Amino acid sequence: MKKIMLVFGTRPEAIKMCPVIQELSKRSCFQNIVCVTGQHREMLDQVLNSFDIVPEYDLTIMKKNQSLFDITNNVLDKLKAVLKKEKPDIMLVHGDTTTTFASALTAFYLEIPIGHVEAGLRTYDINAPYPEEFNRQATSSLSKFHFAPTKLARQNLIDEHKRDEDIFVTGNTAIDALQTTIKKDYIHPELEWAEGSRLILLTAHRRENLGEPLFKMFSAIDEILKSHSNVKVIYPIHFNPVVRETADKVFKNTDRIHIIEPLDVISFHNFMARSYIVVTDSGGIQEEAPSLGKPVLVMRNTTERPEGVDAGTLKLVGSDEEIIFSEIENLLNNLEDYNRMSNISNPYGDGKASIRIADILEDRL
Repeated sequence: MKKIMLVFGTRPEAIKMCPVIQELSKRSCFQNIVCVTGQHREMLDQVLNSFDIVPEYDLTIMKKNQSLFDITNNVLDKLKAVLKKEKPDIMLVHGDTTTTFASALTAFYLEIPIGHVEAGLRTYDINAPYPEEFNRQATSSLSKFHFAPTKLARQNLIDEHKRDEDIFVTGNTAIDALQTTIKKDYIHPELEWAEGSRLILLTAHRRENLGEPLFKMFSAIDEILKSHSNVKVIYPIHFNPVVRETADKVFKNTDRIHIIEPLDVISFHNFMARSYIVVTDSGGIQEEAPSLGKPVLVMRNTTERPEGVDAGTLKLVGSDEEIIFSEIENLLNNLEDYNRMSNISNPYGDGKASIRIADILEDRL
């Protein structure tokens, strides 16, 4: 029996790693050990509860106003003891968070092989997104197995001289998660409030957008609400106080936006399924929403998920207020453009990525 440790610490990581944990748990040849860092706290716990997963280890690193230095130092310090005790045959990490990089570095120092789920995403701009682009490039440098979600991600890794035989195209585990979370009979008071309107689901929180870019994003949404009486917005807001202060400032006199606390993953996916448009600066949503037939406007200047842009499921709109407004306006007024974005096949997978990852691990370990 091979011992696999899965380490993650944020809500997006958990959403994409929980299907992998569930699939590995079905196989008698593996012993799973789940370790969470707690880089996020409430949002992480929501996902774990939704998937009925109880970690064997919780490093509880989160503290008020934590910096990247705090996260990195605490993961290195606390994970070291766990890895020395458990001595896993491989450690799996996901994506591009500071937890991902610091965990991979810890395993590397202890000569434990690393498997990187969602490997090969790139913007090749080290500051966009920050610090995620560095985190994923550095993690790739340390990893033994690269589970790339798309052919383009695989090609990025080949171009970086990673060994071809260690790169596997699996699809994205975010699509796997939707099979568990979407409920036909799902109801929620906020969705009842939005019933009969064209609902925009908004998320915005990225570190590089804090300040003036975020203010402009929110101002564009505010102008859309003033221009369209049949549009409502639901914004599950991030815990970051800077995000909350900006939202309070821009939306204080707007009654057709509901700013709510972060949703658990089941609720969020079902809100997305019932929205008309998704406007976001997030990463994972770019992969999930196309499977639900929802056009996505990405409030960033670059994306590590260009497959969606190329396919037409996503459109980059940056943080310019006028551009964001005009692109939302177009999807509200131009049914042909809306239908085209809504009906394109999702380039990020078929919901079987976790099975492929487990198969590969079973074969290679």
